[in-house]
Amino acid sequence: MFRHDILSSQPARLYRAWMAEFRTPFFRSYLCNDPALVNRILLERPDDFPKSNRIREGLNPLLGNSVFVTNGEVWKRQRRIIDPAFEGGRLRDTFPAIVAAGQGAVGRLVPGVVEIEEEMSHAAADVIFCTLFSIPIEHQVASAVFHEFRAYQRTQPLLNIAAFLPLPRWLPRFHRRDTRRSAAVIRGLIAQLCEAHAADIAAGTAPDDLATKIMTTPDPISGEPFTTEEMIDQVAIFFLAGHETSASALSWALYLLALYPDVQDRAAVEVANLSQDPEFSELSRLKFARDVFRETLRLYPPVPMMVRENTCPEEMRDRKVAPGAQMVLSPWHLHRHERIWPNPDGFDPDRWQREENRTCQRDAYLPFSAGPRVCTGAGFAMVEGTLLLAMLVRHWRFDRIEGRDPVPVAHLTVRAKDGIWLNIRRR
Repeated sequence: MFRHDILSSQPARLYRAWMAEFRTPFFRSYLCNDPALVNRILLERPDDFPKSNRIREGLNPLLGNSVFVTNGEVWKRQRRIIDPAFEGGRLRDTFPAIVAAGQGAVGRLVPGVVEIEEEMSHAAADVIFCTLFSIPIEHQVASAVFHEFRAYQRTQPLLNIAAFLPLPRWLPRFHRRDTRRSAAVIRGLIAQLCEAHAADIAAGTAPDDLATKIMTTPDPISGEPFTTEEMIDQVAIFFLAGHETSASALSWALYLLALYPDVQDRAAVEVANLSQDPEFSELSRLKFARDVFRETLRLYPPVPMMVRENTCPEEMRDRKVAPGAQMVLSPWHLHRHERIWPNPDGFDPDRWQREENRTCQRDAYLPFSAGPRVCTGAGFAMVEGTLLLAMLVRHWRFDRIEGRDPVPVAHLTVRAKDGIWLNIRRR
């Protein structure tokens, strides 16, 4: 059932292979499913395997020089400034914004047939704007960013043609006109938000939100904070990573619950006593909802692949790998690998509590990447996903529509080709 997906054109053997080689006229790529190779690339020697600029080609119009695409000392400086904003009690501080966004999502739904991806995009964007800039999505600029991003993500493939050609830097990068236009509009709107926030910081009236924390944190080595242009780059990736990925995961989670009503019933029982205005302490009681969200991230990882480039001669599983090769780490394959996971294609939230899956979880589960480049907001995403899922299931029942099962495709994240349509009714 799950093999009719974004990678269905590739051989089924890739879900069993430890390593596979792909050749193009200009470079070689290696799919690495061996946990030892993944560990080498992400954890043991990450500096020898920087992010590939081939992925950056497609994302450059929107993300510029953001922390998602940079390498080396530039990336390290960016992380030194960004990471403190997500440390300590920040999750507890941002929790009320997540609750408010969840209440908004619950209230916007109406009984009947609903395209759930758009609803979850709205909810996730609401969380980002509230936690980052302390403004609701109804704010004029926030609303404009959200609607423009909906247009952008449908025009932007994960890879564009420039990723496959050895182009000199002065040649055009083959971005679609609509993609360039949407990216420019989004960056212009983000600039307005950053400039307004900078003015509030200077006046001493800025709220204690993530943007304030990041904009006022100097690099502990150089003493310099982000410039406005640098902050625009970072906000663009916060919106992409914090909104697009969360919306993708929540949409697939609700589809899976509709597909497996017995699992949905168990989740509904667990969340039945969740407060109308949940407290942070209640998260610890949402164990099954958390496992449902984990299992969704396994089957439908929002970022289906990551690409690194090796800078040193390597030997991997008795193959000589020359510098410049593209090392593809694919959560989509790794999370469904037949030689690693029991019942790899099955939706089984209970696997997260079984001892036999401990090794799989440690070695072959990376929805947020791993090592130094692990997603800064991973903890935030797990809280957001678990809580919003619980709040939605507490109030609504989600049912599959016969003949309208979604087909996953790779846009910026794993999305459904024609949306995810569910029939919903009040509990």
